[in-house]
Amino acid sequence: MSLFLGSMRQHIPGRKELTEKSQVLSLMPKENVYIPLIHGRSTADDFEVFVSEGDEVKVGTKLAQTKGGLFVPIYSSVSGVYRGTAKRMHNSMRPQVHMVIEPDGKQETIQAFEPKDYTSLTEQECVDFVKEAGIIGLGGAGFPTYVKYGKPDGVQCVLINAVECEPYITADYRNVMDDVDDLITGCLIMKKMAKVDTVYICIKESHPDLIEKVKAACKDGVQVRPVPDVYPMGWERVLVREILHKEYGMLPAEAGAIVDNATTAIAMARAFRLGEPIVRKTITVSGDGVKNPMNVSVPVGMPVNEIIEACGGYTCDSVRLIAGGPMMGKTILNDQFVIDRAMNALTILKHVEDDAIECLRCGRCSDHCPSGLQPVRIAAAVKANDVDEMIKRGASSCIECGLCTYVCPSHINVTENVRKAKRVIALKKK
Repeated sequence: MSLFLGSMRQHIPGRKELTEKSQVLSLMPKENVYIPLIHGRSTADDFEVFVSEGDEVKVGTKLAQTKGGLFVPIYSSVSGVYRGTAKRMHNSMRPQVHMVIEPDGKQETIQAFEPKDYTSLTEQECVDFVKEAGIIGLGGAGFPTYVKYGKPDGVQCVLINAVECEPYITADYRNVMDDVDDLITGCLIMKKMAKVDTVYICIKESHPDLIEKVKAACKDGVQVRPVPDVYPMGWERVLVREILHKEYGMLPAEAGAIVDNATTAIAMARAFRLGEPIVRKTITVSGDGVKNPMNVSVPVGMPVNEIIEACGGYTCDSVRLIAGGPMMGKTILNDQFVIDRAMNALTILKHVEDDAIECLRCGRCSDHCPSGLQPVRIAAAVKANDVDEMIKRGASSCIECGLCTYVCPSHINVTENVRKAKRVIALKKK
């Protein structure tokens, strides 16, 4: 907390009771799955495809991998027939190329790669395995995990993010409750790769049941660290600030930490133990715009409209469909996109008109910004088209957490003003 910048955080009603106690429903697509041929800045042209139209594939068949840059392999989430590619809506809010697979309903599986006993491998061999397995951050960002452990010099601990600070989302909660042993195994693998003695699993104080369950399973330097139930505690900069009381420039490693998501740790353990890539995702489908909020497990590439139908459909004609949580997620204009490996939620809210009034100059957006920005000044720079001022005010450091919009008494979409500034700065750099 900063004396000058205010609390930089806010308790937000979680609405997690809608889904956190119910069992995860396993779903399968009615027709095709569409696996996005995109990762980060890598689009279809950046991938080498290993299958041809008409080929039979199984769960675990390697479909493609990046040709250069960050290595990212893609595996089939269903068994069936590869039908080529098609362009369709993606949660990046742009049409993207997808690999189309017609499922055969059998879900026949092949071993994507040989399982390994991490205790018998060197640190570098573990990192190489994680790379080939295609383990990515499953908390929303999707960053390739192996990169974080490539040069762990100066790292003193690993922080496991099980905070899940966004309202409505409980997918991580359910994954940890249902698979705590793999969570701990994944933590031990990360501990080895980072060459550290301690792994802290960070869980909100408002989840005592989860804290006790994980504490009972902890061993060998893996510990639970309860954290306050405030937003955006799940952002790695805030988590490092809370646990280590340090600030950093670009990467948490500068403060002596590697931060990874809890579900990523589980996926890593399953890769080592079973030779299993990321082919299914547990996501939270919640909000007042869907009839039966629940957590579901779906194959990567399953269409969103089929998932919402399985959850009873919409509660009204006009809803906001958000890929992700209500604070940081993106509102998509239709439900024709699919679930990719990094997604963890669909939030569906009844559409309510919220008329904004003039800015009151109260400063609440600045007080609560976890990046220490002044959104009002950035908005003024956008209005004046003053790019230098946008840069000076650090608009590019905004993580788009949405907290400034949430606390604004004038109901201004403050975050969108800063997004505009980020886009203008990015265009100027190009």
